[in-house]
Amino acid sequence: MNFAYYWYEAAHALVTPARMMSDAARLTFNNPINPLTYTPYGRTVSAACELFERTTRRYGKPAFGLTSTVAEGRVCRVREEVVWQRPFCRLLHFDRGGAAKRLGQPKLLIVAPMSGHYATLLRGTVEAFLPTHDVWITDWVDARLIPLSEGSFGLEDYIDYVWEIMQELAPNLHVLAVCQPAVPVIAAVARMEAENDPNVPISMIHMGGPIDTRRSPTAVNLLAQERGTDWFRRNCIVKVPFTQPGFMRDVYPGFLQLSGFMAMNIDRHLTAHWEMFEHLVDGDGDSADKQREFYDEYLAVMDMTAEFYLQTVDEVFVKHSLPKGEMTHRGKPVDLTAVRRVALMTVEGERDDISGVGQTRAAHDLCVNIPAALKLQHLQMGVGHYGVFNGSRFRQEIAPKITAFTHHVEEHAGVRKPAEAVA
Repeated sequence: MNFAYYWYEAAHALVTPARMMSDAARLTFNNPINPLTYTPYGRTVSAACELFERTTRRYGKPAFGLTSTVAEGRVCRVREEVVWQRPFCRLLHFDRGGAAKRLGQPKLLIVAPMSGHYATLLRGTVEAFLPTHDVWITDWVDARLIPLSEGSFGLEDYIDYVWEIMQELAPNLHVLAVCQPAVPVIAAVARMEAENDPNVPISMIHMGGPIDTRRSPTAVNLLAQERGTDWFRRNCIVKVPFTQPGFMRDVYPGFLQLSGFMAMNIDRHLTAHWEMFEHLVDGDGDSADKQREFYDEYLAVMDMTAEFYLQTVDEVFVKHSLPKGEMTHRGKPVDLTAVRRVALMTVEGERDDISGVGQTRAAHDLCVNIPAALKLQHLQMGVGHYGVFNGSRFRQEIAPKITAFTHHVEEHAGVRKPAEAVA
């Protein structure tokens, strides 16, 4: 299995000439001075060439591309800045300038998942909160770009990073964990509470996270339970090839992760690409652009360190250490009953096929010492996993509820003047 990465790199190198020729043909049949450009034949050839080029391309890390927002009626320019950095993560701040800062809006840290895609997968999440919050996001680094000399990065290191970032942004910080980070975020909060850390956040929001995967187990959960950690170690872990800065680092590579993502809904992806082909032939540029935008993001993947991946599989999906009260961090127990000062909101999707209904809500049953007035559970009907943090229903229904919750928590803590209560 350790040669899989080399075969992958070789395959990309071998197909490069064909991809270049295909792209040249596409440009030829898109050229406005070519009479064939305006014929069904020309559009068909161009569409076929574009699909071949796109399906054989290696997609790089996308940009957030968020340059402005409107906060309380004021147009604010958005400037992306790195405010904290470690070998495996950068903390990005979406600075909206002095006028927005004077609005005194809640501070929101979005903890992006380290599960194959870049943090830019949450572009829509960030964009939705920019008008109402001062936003930061964790930008995890592709493991194949990190030299082996920087050491390892496991689940405990992830918790350390989250803990340190929360201290950096304190006080009065709200933390939003999307999917996979639900476990390390709630673990970091529990450890901070146990240590009576004054920089503990005032709320945590978990969206589609695997707090207790024994509830409504999905195909992903059942696969991990059935195969066990050793199977994933044997079949999913490879070494980064010599062509990359992370040469010899053990990783779970992005291309294998993407294969798994695609296999779960292969019929949907095949249909989407066929529809894109038809849109291109028909000259429906708007519909084709929407699919281009989605797949430019979806097909851009990163490697994650083997130790983090395997520890997460073992602790979260095989042993269920957190809900059983058996999880530890640096030799100390992760006790969710220690959480008393941090408000809790959970969001789930009715059709989520990654984190089943009830898995995230389990946090309420485990954090028994959070006052009822500081707890909120929301089940969003009609959305799957992606729809929990992106899309029209997220923007119209979920994001406003999260905003109302953060305001409610700040009113309860005396950070802001009372306003309308959370619905």
